[in-house]
Amino acid sequence: MLSPSFLSWLSRPLLLLLLLSPWPIWAQAPAEVPPTGTPGSRDCPEACACAPGGQANCSGRALPTVPEGLSLRVRALLLDHNRVRALPPGAFVGAGALLRLDLRENGLRRVHARAFWGLGALRQLDLSANQLEALAPGTFAPLRALCNLSLAGNRLARLEPAALGALPLLRALSLQDNELSALAPGLLAGLPALNALRLRGNPWACGCALRPLCAWLRGHPRPAPEAETLFCLSPGRLAPSPLTAFPDAAFSHCLQPLSARDLAVIYALGPVSFLASLAVCLALGSVLTACRARRQRAAARCPRRPQNLGPGWASPAHSGAVGVPPPPPGSAY
Repeated sequence: MLSPSFLSWLSRPLLLLLLLSPWPIWAQAPAEVPPTGTPGSRDCPEACACAPGGQANCSGRALPTVPEGLSLRVRALLLDHNRVRALPPGAFVGAGALLRLDLRENGLRRVHARAFWGLGALRQLDLSANQLEALAPGTFAPLRALCNLSLAGNRLARLEPAALGALPLLRALSLQDNELSALAPGLLAGLPALNALRLRGNPWACGCALRPLCAWLRGHPRPAPEAETLFCLSPGRLAPSPLTAFPDAAFSHCLQPLSARDLAVIYALGPVSFLASLAVCLALGSVLTACRARRQRAAARCPRRPQNLGPGWASPAHSGAVGVPPPPPGSAY
């Protein structure tokens, strides 16, 4: 059995060893990590408040331009209720992973054709309640993954197919409260997945230009309350007509638009026929010029001789008069 003196002697080196040993790693206080998402940090644009999940909230901060410092960590950018009047080329450079972009109520007037370059992953784009009057061709062409596009509450009087381009995944398009009187032919043909189209609040004009839209509406029935708000005005008629009331037979007097094959034939035959007619004209001109030159050479080789007028007629060189016979001998004047 160990004596108490021996135990006390043994415990002193152990206590000294514990006091001199480094502090255990598990007992160390965690290092202080700077909070992510603060304005001006590497992952958050300046003048914005960022939240977990990649959302950058820049709403209502009177920003005149798109904030700098966008990164791949930003998945949702809220820029609504600011003063962004124009979007220059590459306005969102660095935000290639952006999925949602909100630009409502900015007084936006101009969007460059390359403003959305680099946003191939974008799915939702809200440009409503701005002052857009026209969109350049190819504006939305880079947004191949776009599913929801809102252009409501602008001043668009015409929307060309080249502006939208081919958006194979677009399911919802909002065009209400603009100045559209018709949709350009081919606009809806480039949107094969479209199933929600907001059209109310536009001055639709009843005419042949509405044929593609009416055909699309017949193929995509709408809820009754929404369908009742879609009307068009005919020249000389005060009462509006619902768009859904026009069957395809109502447009039988309209000229059928040319198909892509017909346009290809026209574009191919036009230059060929022009060149062929030009070649024929050149050939005919060459033949006529050659014939005229041949006749001139023949006339130069064979000069014209005076006709023999008989013994009683004198030539004009001797008589001094043309066709006057000399007087007979013995006659007097």
